[in-house]
Amino acid sequence: MLGDSATLAWSNLGLWSAQAQTYVQACEQLAEHLAQSIQLTAQDHLLDLGCGHGASLQYWAQHYAVQHIEAVEIQTACIEKIQQQALACVHAAHQRSFMNLNAECFEQKFDAIVCLDALYHYDLKKFMAQIPALLQSRGRIGFHYLLFNDNWSKASFLSKQRDQYLLKLADVQLQHLMYQTELEYVLTQHGFEQIQIQILSEPVLGGFAQYVQQELHLHGFQHDLNALKIQMTAKLCQQLFQERRIDYVQVTATLA
Repeated sequence: MLGDSATLAWSNLGLWSAQAQTYVQACEQLAEHLAQSIQLTAQDHLLDLGCGHGASLQYWAQHYAVQHIEAVEIQTACIEKIQQQALACVHAAHQRSFMNLNAECFEQKFDAIVCLDALYHYDLKKFMAQIPALLQSRGRIGFHYLLFNDNWSKASFLSKQRDQYLLKLADVQLQHLMYQTELEYVLTQHGFEQIQIQILSEPVLGGFAQYVQQELHLHGFQHDLNALKIQMTAKLCQQLFQERRIDYVQVTATLA
């Protein structure tokens, strides 16, 4: 419905630019930006958390020649699709929540862990508590999240209530969000350094909202639950981008 008919389809907000105008291009650009930021290499043992239909797994193999990937995804249909494709690079696809990780489930520790456009639906503090045990020394992590900025503290009660309502519709809990200083503290507490936080609100939130608006105008969406979900997500993206109280960020860090 969003514009990717592949078996292993993308399902993220995308990183939109003059070079990335289609949905697939934007999704690939979000993945590419994260991979470059953690300096992904062919030699890395990679863990992909919340991999969805598996487009990212194929991408790491094709563009970075990564040969050892383990994936975690909670949806049965997605795991079945990934297993049916039998990608040589995927050594294991685990059906479980990435909020319930256990080092014993995996073949070995990882050089890199990525979570592409999914972690902001969950409690970052609980998530990070699991990660050091899964990484090699000097292992890298990269993910996307939502952060309060200085405008949040100045916002009216009604504005905050409206943001909370829209976030809840998109399955994001306001109490899980934090300011940048708190996020840096959480990462440092778990042994991470070289923390890089990049704001991507305009190309991600603004770009996705504009794309959905164009698609609605050009083609119209069927009036079903999935179409409604897409439209509500786009409305949230538009709201967050316009009001500029909450930023969409890419976070990378290295385990000391």
